[in-house]
Amino acid sequence: MPHYSLFPGMQRNAWVTTLGSSVMSEQSRFMLVVSPLMKNSPAFDRAAALAKASDAALHIVAFDYLEGLATAGMVNEQALEQMRLGYVERHHQWLEDQARPLRKIGVTVTTEVVWVDNPLKEILIHLKEQPMAVLIKALEHESVLSRLMFTPLDIHLLRECPVPLHFVSQVQHALPRRIVAAVDPFHRDGQYQGLNDRILREAARLASVCNGSLDVIYAHDLSSISAAEFGFNNASAIFSSSAAKKLFEAQGEAFQALAERNNIPAENQHMIVGDPAKVLSSYADAYDIDVIVMGRVTHRGIARLVGSTVEHLLYKMPCSVWVVAPETLTR
Repeated sequence: MPHYSLFPGMQRNAWVTTLGSSVMSEQSRFMLVVSPLMKNSPAFDRAAALAKASDAALHIVAFDYLEGLATAGMVNEQALEQMRLGYVERHHQWLEDQARPLRKIGVTVTTEVVWVDNPLKEILIHLKEQPMAVLIKALEHESVLSRLMFTPLDIHLLRECPVPLHFVSQVQHALPRRIVAAVDPFHRDGQYQGLNDRILREAARLASVCNGSLDVIYAHDLSSISAAEFGFNNASAIFSSSAAKKLFEAQGEAFQALAERNNIPAENQHMIVGDPAKVLSSYADAYDIDVIVMGRVTHRGIARLVGSTVEHLLYKMPCSVWVVAPETLTR
């Protein structure tokens, strides 16, 4: 399918700047991906507030593709192209209307509309050619049946996006006030060495920019641990009181060392026994958390179908999620 930019003479990934402004190379950039349906969402308010607080430029981009319009067979190709361009122009004008108030409060905003039937591929190209500090997107709630039949864009981004991802769902405050970092300092896979420190650095930076509070949670889940990995002779041994206590203490020491290394006060450290998805969801609901910062773990083979903790949480959390990827991923 041909790829359409806003104007016929523009290169595919040209940035659309307005009011004669341009994005300075030294200024941090945030990318907000919006719906092709010209509707506002809490992600607009969150992206604007974060960009303003961070003194970052905001690039708003829509990837349009309307199946009915794209495949209309009752008109010739030239007329069809004009219809597509007309829709893209209307969408760009709508984005400009949303951007205007943000520019008035001092946020550098650029907008772009691209006609493409594979938004994932185009988003990844954008991020490669114009590096962003974070990608912000409204979470699209999909039914369980729909997710079983095909993988939504949000899950694809979760698995492949090379920069931090902020999925915005419910927003009580445009600028987050209460932030939680979810860590697992007892990772048994050396591939993710340092991921917890990256999660805490990202969460601390977010809390600092937002002048918000930061708590750190480690959900201690015995049921997911293989006895053999920790030197027990049989699976039932791990559930003995002495073995469980020994393991709990070892994990507690690893968690405390991680927190102290990242200057997290003792009163902001929480080690909670239970399934991570349930622990984090309950905690976020009980304490009115605005954002949970989590790490992404890549799976291969059949494990990829099962998904990671953050994938299971994505559609269940009563708050928004900020996802950090490992620095090096094995594909």
